[in-house]
Amino acid sequence: MANTQFVVNATRFDPYKNFKFRVKWDGKVVAGMSKVSTLQQSTQPVEHREGGDPSTSRKSPSTWSFEAITLERGVTHDPEFENWARLVWNIEGDAAMSLANFRKDITIQLLNEQGTVVKAYNVYRCWVSEYQALPELDANGSAVAIERVVLQNEGWERDEAVVEPAET
Repeated sequence: MANTQFVVNATRFDPYKNFKFRVKWDGKVVAGMSKVSTLQQSTQPVEHREGGDPSTSRKSPSTWSFEAITLERGVTHDPEFENWARLVWNIEGDAAMSLANFRKDITIQLLNEQGTVVKAYNVYRCWVSEYQALPELDANGSAVAIERVVLQNEGWERDEAVVEPAET
């Protein structure tokens, strides 16, 4: 039986793992990313009925939406999350908001076990709707402190330039 899941690597049967990935914006990889929520889109159905067939309703597609994306990483001194969040809201008031720069395109890259990019998605016109600078702090805990942003977006698509790499 031919393996159609992996054309270039016909001997590979295992799907890619979810623990190797990178997130890029402003042309650089963002440091320390530990978690990225799902890329999810949905289409709202519209129900309607035809006059000649009143007992059956039909459904057709309507508007679609792209779910917000949550990015998490351990708290460090890298200011990327905070700097982006400040473009939407700033303690200095509305005049400090950057209407020209608060939206960014980002790229989410999935890597194979060797660290090679195997899939990538471009996410468009993202902006920070939530920023968590510190988690709940607990003197009895032992977890890593996590910083989090929630990004609203206007859609995403797979980067077709990224193709299945030959694995050795």
